[in-house]
Amino acid sequence: MSQSLPQSAPAARAGGAVAWPLASLALSLLLASLGTSSANVGLPTLARVFDAPFSLVQWIVLAYLLAITLCVVGAGRLGDLIGRRRLLLAGIAVFTAASALCGLASSLWLLLAARALQGAGAAVMMALTMAFVGDLLPRERTGSAMGLLGTMSAVGTALGPTLGGALIAALGWRWIFLANLPLGLLAMALAGRYLPADRPRAAAGARFDAAGTLLLAAALAAYALAMTLGRGHFSGLNAGLLLAAVAGGWLFLRVEARTASPLLDPALLRQPRLGAGLAMNALVSTVMMATLVVGPFYLTQALGLSAAQAGLAMSAGPVVSALCGVPAGRLVDRYGAGRIMRAALAALAVGTALLAAAPATLGVAGYIGPIGVLTVGYAVFQAANNTGVMAAIGAHQRGLVSGMLNLSRNLGLVTGASVMGAVFASGAGAADLAGASAAAVARGMALTFGVAAALGATALVIAWRGRG
Repeated sequence: MSQSLPQSAPAARAGGAVAWPLASLALSLLLASLGTSSANVGLPTLARVFDAPFSLVQWIVLAYLLAITLCVVGAGRLGDLIGRRRLLLAGIAVFTAASALCGLASSLWLLLAARALQGAGAAVMMALTMAFVGDLLPRERTGSAMGLLGTMSAVGTALGPTLGGALIAALGWRWIFLANLPLGLLAMALAGRYLPADRPRAAAGARFDAAGTLLLAAALAAYALAMTLGRGHFSGLNAGLLLAAVAGGWLFLRVEARTASPLLDPALLRQPRLGAGLAMNALVSTVMMATLVVGPFYLTQALGLSAAQAGLAMSAGPVVSALCGVPAGRLVDRYGAGRIMRAALAALAVGTALLAAAPATLGVAGYIGPIGVLTVGYAVFQAANNTGVMAAIGAHQRGLVSGMLNLSRNLGLVTGASVMGAVFASGAGAADLAGASAAAVARGMALTFGVAAALGATALVIAWRGRG
């Protein structure tokens, strides 16, 4: 595989002018991250405004996440075929226009439709930001850029609830979405001005695989719904959706193996570095979702914190992640992705084991300390894994593989929300966690993070086996 630098990058590097292109990518990723976190805090308000039950209002968040999950791989592949710059500009435009539609929505159903459209735009932004890094920087500097992108994602996660709450209090719920407009226009201006022009990348005769894209989307939709519906209570409907997802995935791979220009060549998944990277990414994301599932219950019911205090304690993770992103990328550039990734996964496994073993008598410190260790491991892993995977594939597949990395992360989060929630409820011995005793919640916490530690150790084993 050729490791030659892209032709569009030297001029920018020679003049030291990569800051503005990276700023456009970072802002795009920040917007996509804010799209999830800022809306979460508005759900109680939106339930009152539209006089709707939480089971329906939660789809304001789920519609966005589902659209990203369904579209991100296809968006990456399409960028490889038609040009990443033009597609990224289109994605930012769709996201920005959909944000305006969300802010102007007169009914819950219109808001849900606009949120799905917004998620489709976010999928393009998420798929193509990492793919552009190889066009802008030489291989030995990509780690720092990946770390920056990870930082912006973490900043969006940390800033979203605070920003959303402030906007609701000062201006009303519509401004959760309308606030994206000036940022979206700025991202479009920066991307249009500073990103390198598109050039042919795909092989002659390559075309977009619409049939494969629809098959994959159907399988992913079935899986996401199987993990989401019932909120952890697995029923016959969930089982049927899960079977449909497995059947759809099998059919997708069969069709792709026979297609001249597939969305995803099954042989690509057999590349050791890519397959291992996707598996580790899904496992680590499942572990991280455990902190979001268990944290609020443990802090409020086992430790007796108020909702505000619990929110402050839970903000420690995103803050640590934001602070670690850029230094993590520099470590990757200096010492190599493989070595740093193994150290990061070891830290993640240790952090989860400490959470499983920490007695409630340690108080908030017994929670925040291990969370800090775990989150450092997560932030460093993301920079190392993304850098290693993207360096192992050709320029003509960067969009597709970037989309696959985002997809594996989303699937891990979706799986973690369902599976870790079920493990937590089982450990607590209570179907209604809101009424569980402090001791029961502590038992659920120990079991959940015991399972999370096993998943983290599994990811470490995968990384260790691939160290050569």
